[in-house]
Amino acid sequence: MAHSAAREEVSAIAALTAQMAACDEDAFRQFHAQYFHRLLRYHLMLARGDAHAAHEALQETLLRVVRHARRFESEEVFWSWLTVLARSAAADGGRKRNRYWQLLAGYTRALIHRDELPQASDDDEPLPELLNQSMTELEPEARALVEGKYLRRASVRELALERGLTEKAVESRLLRARRELRGMILKKLRHENNT
Repeated sequence: MAHSAAREEVSAIAALTAQMAACDEDAFRQFHAQYFHRLLRYHLMLARGDAHAAHEALQETLLRVVRHARRFESEEVFWSWLTVLARSAAADGGRKRNRYWQLLAGYTRALIHRDELPQASDDDEPLPELLNQSMTELEPEARALVEGKYLRRASVRELALERGLTEKAVESRLLRARRELRGMILKKLRHENNT
């Protein structure tokens, strides 16, 4: 009886993954219904509870599933493959976030230098923390634009198409977001230098 149930599970996974490999929309809907929450929990564990990072990595994982779908004979092997895709997507997302913070930190250093504020040494420089705080204080739309430009490295044109705006409107909003970010960071630095 148990052997029969195991055989049915194998044939169900084989059928599902074969249909996914053939780009069957219903199969992808079924996959989503069965695995979305399980993959989300896995990504939350990988991201140590950072919901934003987990959701971004999950979206990338789902894209990779679509691009590389193939037939699997057992649920165990299929899940192992999914976790490899998930870990890879999470690692890539972490590298992108690090590049993003480095880009913004460099941008912030240039702004600070321009205003001739005293800079901390490399050992105790507060910029990454101030930058992180200031990013969370930006309006959601402004933050999304800055993240799109510097994290995803999207072009102004891509950002405009995503939002149904003109390129000029995106450039204007990005300029305002950068100025706002700059002002917040400079204010925090001045406060730190005065205490």
